[in-house]
Amino acid sequence: MSLGQIYEGWKNHILPEEKKKAFIEHVSQERLAICEACEEHSSNKKDYKSLRLDAHCTNCGCTLSAKTKCLTCDCPLKKWLSQPMPEDDGSTT
Repeated sequence: MSLGQIYEGWKNHILPEEKKKAFIEHVSQERLAICEACEEHSSNKKDYKSLRLDAHCTNCGCTLSAKTKCLTCDCPLKKWLSQPMPEDDGSTT
């Protein structure tokens, strides 16, 4: 994961572009459902101790609320892949 992808995830989490907001939220909800069922989710690790209060992946260390909103990111375990914003079909030609 690059610094640009980390920025993208946090930007989309805190201040998403209005035209992308619904799509980002939809993708994030699908990804979070997958993460919540994963053995690497911080809440699913038996005997896992951390000072972190956020839900995070114990494989890559990412905060899931931001990672799942990075449209160019992949899960390191390949449980979900990047999902670019669909092109607007309303173009004039």
